[in-house]
Amino acid sequence: MSLTASMAPAPRITFGAVLGSPHVARLLGGTLTGRLAGGMAPVAIVLWTLTTSGSIAFGGLLSALYGLASGLSQPVKGRLMDRYGQTAVHLTAALLHSSLLLALPVAGPHGGPALATAIVVTAGLSTPALEAGLRALWPSVLPDARLRHTALALDTGTQGLLYIVGPLLVAALASAHSPTVALAATAAVGLAGTLVVASAPPSRRWRPAPTSTDDGPARRLASPQLVALFVSLTGIGFAIGALNVWAVAMAEQHGRDMLSGLLPAAFSTGSFLGGLVYGRRAWPGSTTRQLLASAAAFLTGWLPLLALPGPYTATIAVILPGAFLTVVVACAYVTTDALTPTGRTSEAYAWLILSIGTGQAAGTALAGRLADHALASAALPAAGAAFALAILLLARPGHTPTGRGQHRRLQPGRSTPT
Repeated sequence: MSLTASMAPAPRITFGAVLGSPHVARLLGGTLTGRLAGGMAPVAIVLWTLTTSGSIAFGGLLSALYGLASGLSQPVKGRLMDRYGQTAVHLTAALLHSSLLLALPVAGPHGGPALATAIVVTAGLSTPALEAGLRALWPSVLPDARLRHTALALDTGTQGLLYIVGPLLVAALASAHSPTVALAATAAVGLAGTLVVASAPPSRRWRPAPTSTDDGPARRLASPQLVALFVSLTGIGFAIGALNVWAVAMAEQHGRDMLSGLLPAAFSTGSFLGGLVYGRRAWPGSTTRQLLASAAAFLTGWLPLLALPGPYTATIAVILPGAFLTVVVACAYVTTDALTPTGRTSEAYAWLILSIGTGQAAGTALAGRLADHALASAALPAAGAAFALAILLLARPGHTPTGRGQHRRLQPGRSTPT
């Protein structure tokens, strides 16, 4: 091979090349379809409750319990996948989840609030861990690290769209038919997407890498750096949760109901666009530096809200932090992979998801109490982002001064051991 040929730049990775790789489109499409139920169920539960008890407070409580149960159960399902594979865990969870959503309008009115609560909580506990499962599949489906980089950016960037499409679909079904039909559609969508993923050859064949007896203490999942990363991600989730409540407060303040949906939609659109940009090329610097830089940019993007902008300016402003959200989360997944001992990746990814969800719940709760204070409400997303950046700067997860840590090293564009 000539020197010129060996120094030729690697061909550019495109989204078409990634989606055209075997099984990628099926796995990504099935996961997004299955997870669409997560964007539909909370709204469908609230609307169903309104038609039966007429209490929006009880509907909100059920919706919150569903989300909390879903998040708390993620690490358990991740651990089960690491032990028994994906197919059995995904299918069992999906069948139970869909059955419970179908049972809610049948059994709920007859059993009263207690039975409805039990059904909703159990349904939340049984949501399939599709997101963690997909992230665990990428190394086997896409051995090329550059392809994985693009796939992860596309995967992460499209997640926010689920929470735009899901509520809109539920609202349309409930308006045209009934909340019961919306619940049935939610059950069908979740089961269909999970079946597409669980029946795919990579999911059926996937088994975690065997743990090594040489790992010693590294076999423990809760390393200090990994814990610090997960703690920092609660700040990212806090910012997202605070944004959703701030959007409602903006809608009430300006008398424009559409702002409650428009602002989160603009944020999610920014996340999607950020994923497209981030996934089209390899970026300079180590993954740790990319994580720190994107977290700093995420914080900077929230600062214009402190000026209490008007509706149109605010809608444009939230696109910027949304664009960097995808980069932060994608780098967090790569960092998690590098810091996780072999055989524990699905569980680690599930803890990452739970960390963001926990922060989101906390941000929603605190923002609700401060919704009447305009400046405090607008400052909460920046406060969450500042907390995340501070923890990352103190811990620098994935950074080892000598380059020889007990875990896999982080290299630019890589998520596999060197």
